[in-house]
Amino acid sequence: MSTLTSGACPKNPEGSNHVPYEGDEKQQYTCKYCGQKAFSIKSLTSGICTKSPHKRHHPAL
Repeated sequence: MSTLTSGACPKNPEGSNHVPYEGDEKQQYTCKYCGQKAFSIKSLTSGICTKSPHKRHHPAL
């Protein structure tokens, strides 16, 4: 865990390092701002979200 959180993350709008996902592992992830669905966190968060204040999809917990 410390290896993940100590690494720099240029896409994190709330800080400079990676942050672990706090929810449970799911078969499908949904954006908390627009409802977009994806089968992985990586594919969800790589997309642009026009309703997010951070401009990227964020998984709902």
